[in-house]
Amino acid sequence: MYPAVLIVDDEATIIESLEGILSDDGFEVMHAHNGYEALKQIENRSPDIVLLDIWMPGMDGIETLKEIKEEYPSLPVVMITGHGSIESAVDATKSGAYDFLEKPLSIDKVIVTINNALDFRRLEEENKYLRKKTIERNSINGTSPAVQKLYQDVMSAAPSDASIFIFGENGTGKELVARTIHQFSTRPEEPFIIINCAAIPEENLESELFGHEKGAFAQATSKMKGKFELAAKGTLFLDEIGDMNLNTQAKILRTLESKTFQRIGGGRDIQMDARIIASTNKNIEEEIKNNRFREELFFRLNVIPIHVPALRERKEDIPMLVDIFLKKAAQAEGQVKKSLAPEAMELLVHNDWKGNVRELKNLVERLTIMVHKEVIDASDIPAPYNPEFSSPDGRERRQIFSIERLEDAMAAFEKEFVRCKLAAAGGDTDRVAQRIGVTQAHVIELTGKGSES
Repeated sequence: MYPAVLIVDDEATIIESLEGILSDDGFEVMHAHNGYEALKQIENRSPDIVLLDIWMPGMDGIETLKEIKEEYPSLPVVMITGHGSIESAVDATKSGAYDFLEKPLSIDKVIVTINNALDFRRLEEENKYLRKKTIERNSINGTSPAVQKLYQDVMSAAPSDASIFIFGENGTGKELVARTIHQFSTRPEEPFIIINCAAIPEENLESELFGHEKGAFAQATSKMKGKFELAAKGTLFLDEIGDMNLNTQAKILRTLESKTFQRIGGGRDIQMDARIIASTNKNIEEEIKNNRFREELFFRLNVIPIHVPALRERKEDIPMLVDIFLKKAAQAEGQVKKSLAPEAMELLVHNDWKGNVRELKNLVERLTIMVHKEVIDASDIPAPYNPEFSSPDGRERRQIFSIERLEDAMAAFEKEFVRCKLAAAGGDTDRVAQRIGVTQAHVIELTGKGSES
């Protein structure tokens, strides 16, 4: 399908000339003689780009441009004028014009400008699509009051540049929240840089954060940019900052106060313009009280606190999360999506989930791989999520219920029944035989034990 170009000019000769050239070049061409006609053409025929003359009677090009951008902000508009002035170019650019062409028109330049504008629009659409997919992938799933409150906090905090401190247990999705904040911030196209303060050895953390110059220390065989520098005008996420040592905390505090830092071994101040988001699974007030976290740094980071609820605080979201994880697990394994029987779902909803959403996700992935049927039953839910199978006796019962044939299940039950009675009777096969109404030989045959009385 060829791109469609709308030419808007009050000079018929310009329209005829451009129509002929652009048609020969493979474009679908339409035209309008004034701004009002142009707006109708855009509404009815949806061109891919507009070539718009600035100087027209009635609604001029700048007014028309503003109307177009208000209704169709992603439609590229290239302005054309025979009165090339800096003021006109500035006005057009401020109003959203992609580019500016002067009469007499250079045909080569017209073609190049049109193709550049169309490429730019395609790139914008791809970026919008990728951002949409990123937001979907990092979305906070759930309809519970706790999640709705979290979502409101995120949407309120995201557009500002204030520092944010995210609090929550392990596995609640603190990184997910940080990514969502970044995507809805004023800098979503800029880098999102993560540093896990708990995972990096203390002796390497400062270098990871601030970078180093070649030769700054024995292992510094080349210059390295740190996370503050890589984040640039984007977002730096200090994950599990509660595990950071006091010395590094002091250096981060200085950086946040001065908005500058230096690489290790360097003498040049580097500007810091990243938005800072920190997270912890610890009780920071206790950490401050025990001199393990700097109070000044806490005040600097805790401009906007956000609490991520534990899964046990939002149990009504579990069915939705299970469905999402079943779908993702099925895609990853190349299988048909499984489902949970109501009794199985009930077991998951009533669990405490000490590992939170991460633990639930891992269990669903495990069930997808290990259960070879489309519907996952309560008997498929393992310990400790299923109290029925948390004891040795429970495991035996699970094995019995997994048997397909009734005859085999009855035989297994008989053996387990006799074994339990024998254990209760201290191993006295004769007494058990009398109590349950079978021969002693039968008890011995089923259990492989003689009388211990």
